[in-house]
Amino acid sequence: MIVSDEKIFNKRSERRDAAENRQRILEAALSLFNKDGVEKVSMNQIAKEAEVGSGTLYRRYRNKGELCLDLLKENVVIFFEKTEAYLEDNHTAPASERMKGILSLFIRFRESKAQLLKGVEDSTVTNRSKSGKRSPIYDELHQLFVGLFDEIDAQSNNVFKVDMLLEALRSEAYLFQREIRGFTPEEVLEQIYALFIPYQ
Repeated sequence: MIVSDEKIFNKRSERRDAAENRQRILEAALSLFNKDGVEKVSMNQIAKEAEVGSGTLYRRYRNKGELCLDLLKENVVIFFEKTEAYLEDNHTAPASERMKGILSLFIRFRESKAQLLKGVEDSTVTNRSKSGKRSPIYDELHQLFVGLFDEIDAQSNNVFKVDMLLEALRSEAYLFQREIRGFTPEEVLEQIYALFIPYQ
């Protein structure tokens, strides 16, 4: 599995002025998100803070989710590089153990980038009903987990199982377990592992 940022993100070359606008938008968004939280910041606030017109902002980013995904880009690439390195280093381990290792890496990633991931997910929920699409992060994880579940038990409906696993890891469900139920990230990992891989 070789994951590059070209695979995860639609990279395109851009003019210098567009690149400068993009950088201003990202810096303004990050500043506002850190100050007020992703949910409370509007696209109009971001345009105003970045000193660009709303049209310029919306030509670049259709919604806050796309903007959050762009802010996450380097971190997502690093996460998938760590995932690939982990799988290479542990290629002889049982698939169930590799699954737990990847889940642990993702939970750490989720903890470190909770607000931005929620911004991406909230946007994909809104737009999914129209397009049927999920985020690129979701698609990559889905493919990876289906492969591991197929190694564990190829007779099961692993596509469905991974859909349910990734729903349990979405911000809304994950943050409920962390903030309302009071589970630590390590406890969430153990509970998810026991639920989805009960007989290993």
